[in-house]
Amino acid sequence: MYEDYWNLQARPFENTAIPAFYYPAESAQGTLLKLRYAVENRRGAALLTGGEGLGKTLLAQLLLEQLPEQFTPKVHVVFPYMPADQLLAYIVRELVGVEQSATSTIADSVQAIRRGLSENTRAGKHAVLVIDEAHLVADFNALETLRLLTNLETDGMLDMTLLLVGQTEILPALKRAPAFETRLAVKCMVKALTADETASYVLHRLTTAGARREIFVPEALERLHQITNGAPRRINRLCDLALLIAFAEEQSVISAEQIEAVHEELVAVSTD
Repeated sequence: MYEDYWNLQARPFENTAIPAFYYPAESAQGTLLKLRYAVENRRGAALLTGGEGLGKTLLAQLLLEQLPEQFTPKVHVVFPYMPADQLLAYIVRELVGVEQSATSTIADSVQAIRRGLSENTRAGKHAVLVIDEAHLVADFNALETLRLLTNLETDGMLDMTLLLVGQTEILPALKRAPAFETRLAVKCMVKALTADETASYVLHRLTTAGARREIFVPEALERLHQITNGAPRRINRLCDLALLIAFAEEQSVISAEQIEAVHEELVAVSTD
């Protein structure tokens, strides 16, 4: 709607995991390095956690894209909130391409995964399984089943790396499952953006979308960081709405006062 007004080729603040809009903040880059280490060295499991809206899913997708071709198959489970048997049946289908019957047990699914991954390992490959929103795996049996998958190995090599991605609510659950926690070769905590990173993040996304001039004045970026605490999802929401309103009001730039007004409008709507 507002792209032509701001001379943009795309909407810069969509809350979707688009790699081209990835901003290499220090915390994010360090996290990617650690996760690549875990996968490329065939570790059994790793953890990526952090608060809501900090870009964990995008980091997981970038990791999968950056891995060398021998790291396959790569499966990304985005909604794991299901009983252990259903979760495992889904993983079997996505990971080794085997459709389980309605009467298949957890043991049947584990055996199907074992056979498929063993063949994969002997072919010189290594599987990667990402469980996103892992804090939703509240079923202890499901968590324990995932742990058992990290034991699978062929000829002395682990068949798969499991990456758990979730909000910090997953940490207490892992503490109650010490056998699982000890298998985590790497534990990463994504941090919010600093004030300088917030400004660079906004500029990066605008430039990627085609912007060639200043749109948010420096004071607006400072206020944006204060309001959002450096959380990318909140930054995206506020910036997107600010661009829309400034377009409707035919403003040439976005000021700190406009950022504040948009924020107050969002707060008012959410509390009514």
